Amino acid sequence: MPRVTFIQSDGTSQTIDIPVGHSVMEGAVKHDISGIVAECGGACACATCHVHIDSEWANKIIPPQESESAMLDFAIDPDETSRLSCQIKLTGAMDGLRVHIPKSQQ
Repeated sequence: MPRVTFIQSDGTSQTIDIPVGHSVMEGAVKHDISGIVAECGGACACATCHVHIDSEWANKIIPPQESESAMLDFAIDPDETSRLSCQIKLTGAMDGLRVHIPKSQQ
């Protein structure tokens, strides 16, 4: 089971196990990760699960599809590593993934 580390803006972190095939957002919600609200439940219809992918992982994850890119326009302070965590489905190769939760969501 891949382990994902969520890093808050103050530097604190929490590492959790998320089953392969589940989204980063699903794991965050299940484990009450602060800053991941997921108002739309994973339908890619809000930006309340916005994260910044750690630079080490940014090129290892499938790029966002057009619908996700459009929704990221509604996120606060998006950058080139911004993703909606509901759209990142975990694979075994993603063990050790690190994501940063924007300060604006805390």
